[in-house]
Amino acid sequence: MTDTLPHVRLLPKANARAVRHGFPWVYENELVTDRRTRNLEAGTLAVLVDAERRPMGLVAVNPNSKIICRMLDRNPEAVIDASWFASKLQRALDLRARLYDQPFYRLVHAEADGLPGVVIDRFGDTCVVQPNAAWADALLPALVAALQEVTGVKHVLKNGSGRARGLEGLDDQSGAMLGEAPTSAVPVAMNGATYMADLTSGQKTGLFFDQRPNHEFAARLSKGARVLDVFSHVGGFSLAALAHGAQSALAVDGSVAALELAEEGAKQSGFGDRFATRKGDAFKTMEALAAEGQKFDIVVCDPPAFAPNKPALDKGLRAYERVARLAAPLVADGGFLGLCSCSHAAELSLFRNASARGIGRAGRRGTLLHTGFAGPDHPLLPQLAESGYLKALFFRL
Repeated sequence: MTDTLPHVRLLPKANARAVRHGFPWVYENELVTDRRTRNLEAGTLAVLVDAERRPMGLVAVNPNSKIICRMLDRNPEAVIDASWFASKLQRALDLRARLYDQPFYRLVHAEADGLPGVVIDRFGDTCVVQPNAAWADALLPALVAALQEVTGVKHVLKNGSGRARGLEGLDDQSGAMLGEAPTSAVPVAMNGATYMADLTSGQKTGLFFDQRPNHEFAARLSKGARVLDVFSHVGGFSLAALAHGAQSALAVDGSVAALELAEEGAKQSGFGDRFATRKGDAFKTMEALAAEGQKFDIVVCDPPAFAPNKPALDKGLRAYERVARLAAPLVADGGFLGLCSCSHAAELSLFRNASARGIGRAGRRGTLLHTGFAGPDHPLLPQLAESGYLKALFFRL
């Protein structure tokens, strides 16, 4: 196969050792980009060779992306077909089956599960696939066939939304690849509550499985507590808190659709009478709650990625500091403040410092009680910092 596929070559200055030791990407400035390489179609499979032309593995090439090569297999003779996909998926499934009693989890977490750029979330007999790299988009039929074979799911949906696909030059088309898309939200049981996941028009794949252990930690603090859940989406923190004995919970979000799903989840969980929602801009709503003299025993803020890349880092850190500054006055003395970031560019120490500055600027003093990360269905590839994007800090004020 190495004789039939095109070869792409690292520049002498490229860090070949990093690639050999597991780093899964090659950037455009590390590759010899002659006319032949630039003319390769996005998603083309090729053999990566070092500057001395020694094979290093099988890669997918996208000349239109800053990540010009993604390592698919260290064996340059590998054949990327349904059988290859099935072996990767079976390995991923075996891990999740050990971790969870019910089939609701992230099944594939991209590079960390050996499928670069591919995200698959499972909701019972339905899987939602995000093929965020050109090679995966081109080979999606083989991936879907293997997914059905390995898991036995009846429905597979493609989610074409998201910034990553745009960076790869891909379209934003979504739809059913197998079976049918659900006509209503799917109930998902987690941490004692029922969450409603919109698999077709919700954020991402419909639910944030990554926050499951952080929801659980907040819930442990919640017995008898008044809880404020800011940037709540479908009620991630507030519903878990209510399931563990919170006195009341208020969910704040800018999306009417998300709050309606949260309300339905609270109703199906059996504690709709203790749950309330408030639609509005999170920053303005926190200012309004402070002006009203509102206090809560637990406040959790789980905003979108304010620093999705390095150019946005400074602005993003200021936004995280502002979140902490506005949230801290809403926490009763002795209460708890949870602050989350899903920005990989804002690594832990930077995010922690921004959060502490915000708390201090609000005139509060906090001790850091717990640092949380994504659940084990979102494994981290040690060589790739981007795979460890989620941080959750819990302070006692």
